[in-house]
Amino acid sequence: MSYDPENIFAKILRGDLPCHKVYEDDETFVFLDIMPRSDGHMLVIPKTPARNMLDASPAQLAACLATVQKMSHVALRAFDAQGITLQQFNEDAGGQEVYHLHFHVLPRYEGVSPRPPGQMADQDLLKTHADKMRAALDAG
Repeated sequence: MSYDPENIFAKILRGDLPCHKVYEDDETFVFLDIMPRSDGHMLVIPKTPARNMLDASPAQLAACLATVQKMSHVALRAFDAQGITLQQFNEDAGGQEVYHLHFHVLPRYEGVSPRPPGQMADQDLLKTHADKMRAALDAG
């Protein structure tokens, strides 16, 4: 299995497709999932090609996990969340749908189940959530 430079996340990184960016640094990029399972559901990806965790370099994984931790704290503050669910899928049998390494970060609340997958969010609401998270990042 090889990396496809035409995958949707590669297109987002190149600016070919829009997204609701929350954060970026030299190695990682964070944006909101357009079908969020919770408010503030974001994706953390490396800026360099990696199909998934199975072919990523240790440096890519370390950079992503450092950003996952940072953005998890941001999500807790921005949404007054009580916890975080982290998801990461590899290959078809593992549930992967987009073949660019990515980590799902979902703010969570006691007794509240995630929304079902596959429901497109309102773009204005996503913009509001991204603004809220950037403000929490700046305040952090």
